[in-house]
Amino acid sequence: MDCPDCDNGLLAFRVPAGQREYLPGEEPGAAICPRCLRLVPVADPPADLPDFRAIDDAFPAEPEAAIPMALALGLLSSLAVYRQEISVLLSDVERAGVDPLLVVDRLAFADGVETPIDLEGRRRQLEQLL
Repeated sequence: MDCPDCDNGLLAFRVPAGQREYLPGEEPGAAICPRCLRLVPVADPPADLPDFRAIDDAFPAEPEAAIPMALALGLLSSLAVYRQEISVLLSDVERAGVDPLLVVDRLAFADGVETPIDLEGRRRQLEQLL
């Protein structure tokens, strides 16, 4: 499956039941583009988790932090619409022992990440949100 925006290969994953409510749509999975960070719903996600560090080494490897981090990043393009969802997801990342703001900081300067989202600006907004 390729990204509809940049044609890069997507990282598909099953979303835990407790976090599905934070996704647009009813699909049991999602996929994130390692290049542009676009999030798309997936009707038939793989059973195995992808290596989220394919996005960047700054990305958490543990599923408890990686999945909510991927979901939150995918929703960042609509921070005003998904403010509540992003807040809950980033809190999940923190509970898993990862600093989500540090991840956003590092992704803003990561080689290979070319997102239309102003990650530096979003980081400041997220800091106020958290």
